[in-house]
Amino acid sequence: MPKLNVAMPASIDCDVLIAGGGQIGLALALALRRAAPTLAVMVVDAAKGGARSREGRASTIVAGGQRMLEALGVWDAIDAAAQPVTEMVVTDSRTGDVVRPVFLTFALGEGDADGAAWVVADGTVVSALSAKAAAAGVVIVTGEAVADFTVEAGGVVATARSGQRHAARLLVAADGVHSKLRELAGISTVGASYGQSGIVATITHERPHGGRAEEHFLPGGPFATLPLRSTAEGRHRSSLVWTEPSDVAVRLMAGDDFTFRMELERRFGNRLGKIEVADPPRAFPLGVELARDFVRPRFALVGDAAHSIHPIAGQGLNLGYRDVAALAETIVEAHRIGLDIGAMTVLDRYQRWRRYDTLEMAAVTDGLNRLFANDNAALRIARDVGLGVVDRLPGLKQFFIGQASGMGRDVPRLLRGETI
Repeated sequence: MPKLNVAMPASIDCDVLIAGGGQIGLALALALRRAAPTLAVMVVDAAKGGARSREGRASTIVAGGQRMLEALGVWDAIDAAAQPVTEMVVTDSRTGDVVRPVFLTFALGEGDADGAAWVVADGTVVSALSAKAAAAGVVIVTGEAVADFTVEAGGVVATARSGQRHAARLLVAADGVHSKLRELAGISTVGASYGQSGIVATITHERPHGGRAEEHFLPGGPFATLPLRSTAEGRHRSSLVWTEPSDVAVRLMAGDDFTFRMELERRFGNRLGKIEVADPPRAFPLGVELARDFVRPRFALVGDAAHSIHPIAGQGLNLGYRDVAALAETIVEAHRIGLDIGAMTVLDRYQRWRRYDTLEMAAVTDGLNRLFANDNAALRIARDVGLGVVDRLPGLKQFFIGQASGMGRDVPRLLRGETI
């Protein structure tokens, strides 16, 4: 637990100090500055020169996230690199099956903005947010990390690894699933490991994907391909999110390139012609982890620091965007009426706003993974019948699209494309 002092901090360097300069931290910083230019905002990021270690990673941004980025004035810098998803296809089969029956299809973005989705490389979004945040007056410190902090009566004092101290009214941890600041704040987590690892990479293929995303439910876990924009040279690309039991993933990553590509081709199929791995694949362990609390006095968690879920539905980033929109609205409204933005009476609103949605999405992704990542014959029949029923009921399909778009209950203004 951070020490609680009774003395006021000697000085306030900023109003809000954000630890973590990924998409979530930068989006929050920009949202605060655009809505309340009198708020002094600083981002401290461990990556040197703003470089992020997420090569080969791409994310699906759904309607709510896109509207927020547009409201923040960032989408124009992202749009040209963002691939619209026109169709989502779901299959359920075994790895060696020659034919993979399609049980569920979603035509996305046709006459319904809430059903739209885009796939874009993480680095593109981070670069756009960083440039816009800096232009808006956010102070961005790179190559540095918050190592400790002390809560004081009128603020919080954060100490960086270099020994530099920064005083603020509120410290926000956007430092990822293994958040050191969450631990320092004394916030415990609940969750479990799935014994699975996610392999991510960018692949190229001979034929265009047509904006089609696919999710193949295989016994080892979901195998998802997400469409990416073609390169300037006309190379067709997709982003791969491949789930396997961790021991299998370790062997795949340790093996030679030929074996990896053969296993990839078994799962990917030949619909798009010859495939190549465009960058070194990376693997990371999968699990569900939820913070028991999202706030402490003068401290708040956002993004993966607050919740980590299975990527089976591609909702991790969008759940973080909802945190950003809710916390920004909470802080800005409190600031406008003269409330202390770091007080628990203010931060409790953010926690209440985000708790149920987070638990709901964690439960959904956990249930889907447990239902589909197995080869039980009875379960296979039941889930395939269920997928078929959903596919034949337009109203039910539209409900799922609306939930996945981030446009469910009590939506923050930014996710509706409105200013705070």
